[in-house]
Amino acid sequence: MPTIKTQLPARAAILALAFGLAGFGLVGATAAQAESKVERGRYLATIMDCGGCHTPGAMTPQPDLTHPLGGSDLGFEIPGLGVFYPPNLTPDQETGLGHWSEAEIIDAVRKGVRPDGRELAPIMPWHSYGALTDADAKALVAYLKSLPPFPHKVPGPFGPQEKPTAPYFTVAVPQ
Repeated sequence: MPTIKTQLPARAAILALAFGLAGFGLVGATAAQAESKVERGRYLATIMDCGGCHTPGAMTPQPDLTHPLGGSDLGFEIPGLGVFYPPNLTPDQETGLGHWSEAEIIDAVRKGVRPDGRELAPIMPWHSYGALTDADAKALVAYLKSLPPFPHKVPGPFGPQEKPTAPYFTVAVPQ
């Protein structure tokens, strides 16, 4: 029996130490989870190719990688609808998503609808992005909100009868 008594306090000390370290891990996990949420959002923005349209110069040989997702001065003409320029997705208060809530950004990405009710141009693949899980949609927003604000107002949109003020591609619609 004396050996059992000496083993019990040692086991209790080991268990207390293990639970204490686990507690520290949980506190540290909150910060790690926040960082991993932003990193997950960065990953999603990369594989969704958000930068392929929304980064200045992205559709040219010289994209401006110092301002990722800062909006494009090169637009798309969709016959019968007009010319659309990929907007600034940084959290800039005046020209970006700075005033948009998490829910508003998620609705735009998943449903193709802006907070003002305007439907996004059909070139935006929101139908595909509608399948994002809640966790992934929130991670994407966390990443967008983590970007440095970039004050860059893009041109347009321009209706089919309006003259665009910046260069654009014409999207051919199959007949």
